Amino acid sequence: MPNLFRVPRQMLLLLVLISLFAFDTPAVKKKNELAVIAYYTGRPATLDKKVTDQLTHIIYSFLHLQGNQLALDNAEDSTSLAYLVSLKKTNPDLKVMLSLGGWGGCETCSQAFSTETGRKEFAQSTKALMDRFQADGIDLDWEYPTIEGYPGHQFVPEDKANFTALVKALRKTLGKKALITFAAGGFNTFLEESVNWKEVMPVVDWVNLMSYDLVNGNSTITGHHTPLYATASQIESTDNGVHFLDSIGIPMNKVVIGAAFYARVWENVPDVNQGLYQSGKFKQGVAYSKMKEFIDNNPGFVQHWDSVAQAPYWYNPEKQLFATHDDSLSIIRKTEYALDKNLKGIMFWELGSDKVEKGLLESISTTKENYQP
Repeated sequence: MPNLFRVPRQMLLLLVLISLFAFDTPAVKKKNELAVIAYYTGRPATLDKKVTDQLTHIIYSFLHLQGNQLALDNAEDSTSLAYLVSLKKTNPDLKVMLSLGGWGGCETCSQAFSTETGRKEFAQSTKALMDRFQADGIDLDWEYPTIEGYPGHQFVPEDKANFTALVKALRKTLGKKALITFAAGGFNTFLEESVNWKEVMPVVDWVNLMSYDLVNGNSTITGHHTPLYATASQIESTDNGVHFLDSIGIPMNKVVIGAAFYARVWENVPDVNQGLYQSGKFKQGVAYSKMKEFIDNNPGFVQHWDSVAQAPYWYNPEKQLFATHDDSLSIIRKTEYALDKNLKGIMFWELGSDKVEKGLLESISTTKENYQP
């Protein structure tokens, strides 16, 4: 009798190949694994449970150097950190991290981290604070190693190697379980010059790509400050930064993209191309929670959508004002992008700038929850 369970040789070979391919294919990130990371300055003083339940990580911003040591600036820092850690009672999976620096907050970083002693003292002081508050890790926001950042702050070529040595010192002191991350400028000069990516990334848990302020307070030409994609007139974007990291072999599950919970506004912008990519003078930043008030106080604004950049912008031809920001739709697109590419997550600056109801964090959370690969 014929063996009805015999598999033809060709079919057997095909099944073997399929099984090998399946085992070699990385698993798609589950939507509940996407990290949602908030930078938080401590304002407002308390957070609604609904808000914290939508977060996986909160990075308290900022602590600064005293000598070579990471230190609290005042009693408010201590109170805020103790409060954040207390949120774990109702959200046990929430991670709370310390953060060093920020724009203008790393004046002596280049000097402090230039010696083995300085790096060791910093690592030990970080561990002491983490132990004191039962925090989960440290985020380094040095703006910037190797290249010019805040005016007047030292930057030297040696910063690049010293930053590598710094993260290694932290890992040695804090151990394997502590979270170690850093904030990276999303612009090309930082990406290409500031960090030895191949040595740093195996040591840290992930990088927070600051894919915002890509046009900033020093820019005399308007543009999108936090676009998802590049355009013919603006190369720097979220996708541009991710593509760079991918091109040099950085694992995508160690990349977190950034969203902006604030707008940047320019004045004296001529009525050409709805103010986009035109000359202008930076006027101010506006928290997302204050955007409606700002628009209402300056009648004449019209909202526009750049379908290439996947970014909104506002222009007021009468007052010649231009505003660039993230809104609900651009946040949805960024969250989908992070999920589609199996990135580690999405972060934002900063939690206190969001609306209390129907804010941008809610857009992230809803998109994450409803995502279909």
